[in-house]
Amino acid sequence: MTLIVFDVDGTLIDSQHLIVAAQGLAFAEHGLAAPSRAESLSVVGLSLPQAFRRLVGDEGPVDGLSESYRRAFNLLRLDPNYEEPLFPGMEALLQRLHARSDIRLGIATGKARRGVDRLIETHGWRGWFATTQSADDAPSKPDPTMLRQAMAEAGATPETTVMIGDTTYDMEMAVSAGAVAIGVGWGYHPAGALFGAGAATVVDTATALGELFPGPAHP
Repeated sequence: MTLIVFDVDGTLIDSQHLIVAAQGLAFAEHGLAAPSRAESLSVVGLSLPQAFRRLVGDEGPVDGLSESYRRAFNLLRLDPNYEEPLFPGMEALLQRLHARSDIRLGIATGKARRGVDRLIETHGWRGWFATTQSADDAPSKPDPTMLRQAMAEAGATPETTVMIGDTTYDMEMAVSAGAVAIGVGWGYHPAGALFGAGAATVVDTATALGELFPGPAHP
């Protein structure tokens, strides 16, 4: 059995417009200049306190920015201009992998538990994932605790676990946990950075990703 664990933002869904806008509103609320788009996307995947700590330092209003961001995010996501679409081909890929008896699926994300539950309900994925890990369950990536918990819940070992993500934090987490790290090139960190963080390979399409998991041979 292979456990395939997916990151969410930048891997399954394209949430960059919502994230950047929510960060901008949060910074404005605290009278601070908003980070550049590149800076905003560079911290996607981290838990909110860790992300804002990277953007403003330990002396900045990390807790206040985190709360302001949550409010802005929840408000903006009601606006159809800030939809979070699935990346092309990911719905079909998840469906195919879920149908296989030799594969179990998981999620490991910097999103809050509420966001994970909403994602699963929105797309009708209830029962598809053997384990779902959120920012409420473990320290922020790249700490390996989140992935280790996923393995324990799914009954997997590092040797049978694959972590798929778009950031260096995903790759570093996988390497620290002893799992295989696979990067996706359609997300928020460049392929070179993913390889540098330990990615075994980086794919550019959902089709190419699916080809890494061929079905069992039949006699």
